[in-house]
Parts: sequence; C-alpha cells; structure tokens
Amino acid sequence: PEIIKQVRKDMVNIGSCHPAFAGMNEVLQKATNIYAEDELPDFDRKRDQKAAYVYFIGCVGAYREDEATEGALDLLDRLSVDYTLISEVCCSGVLEDVGYSLNPKLASQNLERIFATGAKTVITGCPYCYRTFTQRQEYDELRKRGITVLHISQFLRDLDFGVTTDKKVTYHDPCDLGRHCGIYEEPRATIRKIAPDFVEMQHHHADSLCCGAGGGVRGAYAKNSLAMARRRLKEAEDTGAEILLTECNSCVHNLANAKLRKQNIKIYNTTAFINELMHRKAKDK
Repeated sequence: PEIIKQVRKDMVNIGSCHPAFAGMNEVLQKATNIYAEDELPDFDRKRDQKAAYVYFIGCVGAYREDEATEGALDLLDRLSVDYTLISEVCCSGVLEDVGYSLNPKLASQNLERIFATGAKTVITGCPYCYRTFTQRQEYDELRKRGITVLHISQFLRDLDFGVTTDKKVTYHDPCDLGRHCGIYEEPRATIRKIAPDFVEMQHHHADSLCCGAGGGVRGAYAKNSLAMARRRLKEAEDTGAEILLTECNSCVHNLANAKLRKQNIKIYNTTAFINELMHRKAKDK
C-alpha cells in the first residue's frame, strides 16, 4: 500500500493523477465534507454539548447511510451512553490515500470542537476516521491531551445487549478496520454474543476480500468497485448466511448498491442490527 500511495503522490506532482482524485481534493479544499453537502444532518440530536463521549459519524454515515447512523445513535441511547455529536467536518484522511495531503484546516476544526465538549473519549462510526485520528500527525493532539479514540466495535465489545438472533450470520472485515488497524476480534466478540450461528466466509481476517469502496476505487473505477462488491456478496451467500454484518458505512453502502434483486441476504452495520434486535424485543414486551 505504501508503494501505491507514493506512486499516487508522484502522479499528483507531475499533474497526471486520476480526475476523480483531483476532484476529491478540490472538493475538500472548498467544502467541509466529501460530498460538498451544505448542511450537516443532526439526526434530531443536540450537537457540541458537554459529554463524556463524542460520537464522530464520518461523511458516509452522515450524508449517505443515514439509516445505519440512526441505528447506531439509537443503540447508544438505549445503552444510556453520555455522548454528544459535534459540528464535524471531514477528517480528510482519504486525501492521503489518493496522492494528496490531509487538509490541516479541517483537522483543526474537528480538534477544536472535540476539545470544547470536555469528552475524554471519541467513538468513531467510521473505520477511516478511526484510522485518521489514530495514525495521522495532524490529530496527534488527541493523544497528547489524553483523549482515547475508539472505533464503535471496540466500545461495544464488553457490553451485554440481552438479545440474540437465530439467523445465520457472517461478517465482512472492512479494509480500514482490519488490514490497516488490526481490529479483527472485537467485532467478532460482539457478533458471537448476539448470533450463536456465526460463520466465516472463505476469505476473512487479513485475507478478507475488499468490497471495492475504499482507496478511491468507487469514485475512479466504478465498474471494478461493483464487481468487487458482487464477488464479496457471492462469498457471503456461499456460507448460507441470511445476514451480512460489517463495521463500515462505506462497505454497507457499496455492498447494498451491488446487491442483486434475487439475492436475499440482508446487509447491516453491526450496531444497526443490534439496535433492531433490541427494538423488536422492547416492542414484544
């Protein structure tokens, strides 16, 4: 991956990078999110409050996968977590993967708004944001101020939800969470608690197949991205699973867009699925 990144930087420097990558950089020099949307959704929650935790949604969750985000927020509410949203902007980490540099102005805005809440922990719903916050020097101030950054799968690992499903479940490792951050077992520990009939796909953990969403692939090579997602869906179906869980809104988005009508497997973020199970249990009481 580092070789590919360096080649992309060289292509940027000589003016021959893919137009989609140049477009992403242009957007994040002018806008506060990768989609250049004007208004940040608040999901009927208050933002920029004092709280123990900040929940950082990420661009895909905020602007494209709102149902998954609503499920995650509902779950935090059910668990009585003292959290606040912030007036977040794109972490801009994606720019480094496509040959450009992270936008320091956007990073500064996020840091300022996180610090203002007094929170000691940031929970991210996006593996890419988690990776950016923990691995990029522009966000080193989080560590220096003693603020812990967790992906939501890490936060949920030791909690008890009091619900289970009898459906067969499989799990897709997001590249950013798995290969880039080494987070493999935390999601599985949670899934095994709610899904006794859990099965692995042929390729899993570090050998997991990419869904085709990340690294600029979806924006620059849409057909390849779709083909990669369908290959992954085929693997999920081959397990006999009825539910495909993952821990990344980009993966949910790409896999759902690639799903064919004849395919009956349902795709969820783990948080949204747990919330649905808890909602059903409460409704049945």
